[in-house]
Amino acid sequence: MDTVTHQPQAGTLVPPPPPSAAERKRAARSAARGAAHPGDRIFLGLSRGSGILLLLIMAAIAVFLTYRASLAIGRDHGNFLTTFEWNTHQDPPVFGIAVLAYGTVVSSVIAMVLAVPVAVAVALFLTHYAPRRLRGPIAHVVDLLAAVPSIVYGLWGALILVPHLNGLFGWLDDHLGWTGIFSWEGGAPRSMLTVGILLAIMILPIVTNVSREVFRQVPRTHEEAALALGATRWEVIRMAVLPFGRSGVISASMLGLGRALGETMAVATVLSPAFDIRASLLDPGGGTFAQNIASKFSEATEFGRDALIASGLVLFVITLLVNGAARMIIARREEYAGAAA
Repeated sequence: MDTVTHQPQAGTLVPPPPPSAAERKRAARSAARGAAHPGDRIFLGLSRGSGILLLLIMAAIAVFLTYRASLAIGRDHGNFLTTFEWNTHQDPPVFGIAVLAYGTVVSSVIAMVLAVPVAVAVALFLTHYAPRRLRGPIAHVVDLLAAVPSIVYGLWGALILVPHLNGLFGWLDDHLGWTGIFSWEGGAPRSMLTVGILLAIMILPIVTNVSREVFRQVPRTHEEAALALGATRWEVIRMAVLPFGRSGVISASMLGLGRALGETMAVATVLSPAFDIRASLLDPGGGTFAQNIASKFSEATEFGRDALIASGLVLFVITLLVNGAARMIIARREEYAGAAA
């Protein structure tokens, strides 16, 4: 039997197809914008303008650094990325960032290794173990650590931390000196390990606060389901809390790493700089990007300032990459997509 297809007769009105989901969302947003209060529109314009202004400022900084760096790198008679020397006063000038890159990376890695496990443990204690009456005071103390200025950390490190590290350095030399990494020839413990310990204390509140907020967002139903199955408190943390907060902890660590990479005054206060690379973490020497800029900028010539700005450009790029990686890690999880947008 043939199927009869009814064609619409001339003059018959054909109803339009229903709008798609995307069209309905666009219509809802348009209606919301049209019905918004004038104050909301003003706030939207100010917020959008602030974001655009921030991008313009970042672009201006990048252009400035690139221009001044090109003036110095063009006259460098060495390899800027691999030279183990910084002498901008001689003719021809020779300078490079190999020592600075090594010191910045090593001190930051030491800080991360020391700070992240402690920060995660403190965050877990505040969210799952501490009595309610202790959570507030401990959280306030952690917040106060984040508010302490860098120079105060540096003075504390120079006057309190450095004199009390002789025992630790001696113990490391006695038990692990055979590795070469922890050999110590005596002298004031103003080394890369000292810098790493101080940076670990400085980034500890950052990683702790972000990790604590992430752990507080774990759905209560996940934890209750694990408890209903007979899991202990540690098993609940291992199976429900840590997997949920893994991306948040990683992003918190990356934010702390960004702080460690760019720290200036605290590092300059506790480090005995020397433009060489030491195999041992306990021997004085080394340097970081920020410390080198702070210590040499006041006495540098115009060309020397351009060379320091060139090293600052490298630090600027590294910091942008670290923070960009943190944002990408946050955006990978649907739970944090709204915060990363």
